[in-house]
Formats: sequence, C-alpha cells, structure tokens
Amino acid sequence: MLQVVFWIAIGVVTYTFLGYGILIGFLVKLKGLFSKKVNQPEKEFLPEVSLVVPCYNEADIIKNKILNSIGLEYPKEKLRIFFITDGSSDNFKEVLAEFPQVKLLHEDRRAGKTAAENRAMKFVSSPIVVFTDANTILNGMAIKNIVRHFRDEKVGCVSGEKRVLVEEEDSASSAGEGMYWKYESFLKKMDSKLYSAVGAAGELVAFRSDLYRDLPEDTILDDFMQSLLIASDGYRIVYEPEAYAMETGSDSTGEELKRKIRISAGGWQSMKRLFFKITPFNHPVLYFQYLSHRVLRWTITPFLLVLIFFANFFLLNQGMIYQLLMLSQLFFYAAALLGYFLESRKIRVKILFVPFYFCMMNYAVVAGLIRFTKGSQKSTWEKAKRKS
Repeated sequence: MLQVVFWIAIGVVTYTFLGYGILIGFLVKLKGLFSKKVNQPEKEFLPEVSLVVPCYNEADIIKNKILNSIGLEYPKEKLRIFFITDGSSDNFKEVLAEFPQVKLLHEDRRAGKTAAENRAMKFVSSPIVVFTDANTILNGMAIKNIVRHFRDEKVGCVSGEKRVLVEEEDSASSAGEGMYWKYESFLKKMDSKLYSAVGAAGELVAFRSDLYRDLPEDTILDDFMQSLLIASDGYRIVYEPEAYAMETGSDSTGEELKRKIRISAGGWQSMKRLFFKITPFNHPVLYFQYLSHRVLRWTITPFLLVLIFFANFFLLNQGMIYQLLMLSQLFFYAAALLGYFLESRKIRVKILFVPFYFCMMNYAVVAGLIRFTKGSQKSTWEKAKRKS
C-alpha cells in the first residue's frame, strides 16, 4: 500500500509541474488537425478603451508610467487614461499635474487595490477596460494587440504577458522568477489555444466593461478572481503574448518570498470562492484546465513532496529504484539548500536557481495556507521591492 501511495504521489507531482504541459501541448496540436483556420477581417478593430493604473505611493515611477501610457500606439481620441492613487501620501499630485490628459482618481482612504478598481469602474464608459500596474512598462502595440480579440463576442477577458527583465548579476529569486514566467507563459498560451486561459495577470489585463463585477474589498487576487468569474459565465479568457508588461525581478529573495506567500494566500481564498462556480458539470474543459494548472499546484503538491520524501525513506529496502530516487531527492534538496546559502552571501550559481526557486514556491503555498486560515493576509499590502 505504501508503494502504491508513493507512486501515485510521484505521478501527481510530475503531472502538475511537467506532465500537464506535455499533455496540453499534445491536445492543442490534436485540436489544430481538426480545426479550420478562421480568416481575420482586415479592418482594424479600435473600440474606445479606458486604461486604469492603480498606484500607492509610487510617485517616483509614475512619470515613466504616464509617458509610456500616452505613448502607446492607439488613437488618442479613443484612449482614456485613469490613475488611481487611493491612500497615497507622496507627491503624486505634483507629478500628475504635468499631464492634463490623465484623469486622477484619488481618495484619502486606503482600502486596497480591489476597492480602488471597483471605484474606478464608476468612471469608465468605454466598452473595454484595461488594467495595468504602475511599475510595468507596456510595449507600444499592447492595447491594439489586446482589443483585437474582443471582436469575438465569446471573449470576455484578455490577459497580456508578464515579462521579467533579468540581468546577468540578478539574484536567484529574480532569475528563478524569470524562468518560472517563461514556462507559465507557455502554459497560458496552450490553455488559451485549447479553450481558455485560466486566470489573468494583473500586470496587464483587459475586460469587457459590462462583464466587470464589483469584488469584495478583501479580495487578494483581484485579477484572477475577476477573470475566472467572467469565464464561469461562459466567456473565454484569451492570452495575448504580443501585448506584454515588462518589470524587473524582485529585489531580493525575501521580497520574492513575500510576494509568493501573498499570491498563495490569495490562491486559497480564490479556490474557496470559486468552488461552486467552476465544476466538472457546468464547465468540463475549463475545470480540467483549472484543476491541472492551478488547483493541484496551489493545494496538495507541497504536501505530496513531503510524503514522497518520507515514504521513500521507508521503502529503501524494496529495491534499487527506491535507493536511486532517495539519492535524487537528497541531491535536489541539497542543491536548493546550497542555492539558498550562496544567495544569502550574494554568490549566484545558475544551475541552483531552479531547485532553490521550486522549493521556495512550494514553501510559499504552505505559508499562504496558514495566512489564509488565520485571516492574516490583508488585501492592502506593501508591494514587493523590485530591482531598479
């Protein structure tokens, strides 16, 4: 029985982090063999768009964000730009005063990003609303590449791509984050091609304005919840890699871990609130994607890793395969520990980035669960510091 449990656990972990990517890549190719190519209309689709940028005490980077926003390749008469600065106490007003084409939405009350976005939607009159973070830079064609998908009435949300800028001397957490997002982007692209992406990145995401619904102010992952609620109503989430938001990696391992724990706590909260919204009965394909891409990673895999390690210890006398697997685990976790040790001393060894970041991610899931059960993860928080 222990051997059966051991191999099932290995199978689930392997499927979660590797097998699903292989499977969905195969399913997308299979779908392509039976799908007819649809010719897109030549005429550009340029609806009115509202670009909303939530900020909190980010006056030092707001000017760059404004210049990036007003420089986007989209008809100026069809693009309205809003900056939300709820609770900010820096000199944001002086910076924004230089740009009359930008609409400032401010309240002294700091209730968090979700509350700010709910309030901003009262000022949005365009059919499409795009949210983007203040600390990101968008590519020039981002808005055009996003809105073209809304020509299809079945599309309710479009997620852009998050790109992490990694320098040669960056920390293991920054480099690990960059590698993680490259693989994550591949999965999102495959999800979108098969049926629907599973969630959207808050760095750059667009919604049909009439589908947006006010979320509870304590929502941690507003972008993920909003997009999945729209998908639960029968609309698709499209992933568009040619619309991307660029940002630097986390400033340190501690900052990246803080960010990951918050995301994990938000993941647990989101899964609870979506429990009856996305089921195998009302959304079979979306549920398969949601379970494979999100739920397994956010719930049982960290605990299965612990189970695998200790079960392996008790199975050492069952054959050489178990001894080799134990050695492999010891080597992998030793590499992660060494990566952490060297990182704390500012020594970077690229080959150690993957095991180090993998272990940090799974630790964050457990820490996020603890925060969620205690109710200690607030929706308002200080953003993780990024490299300049």
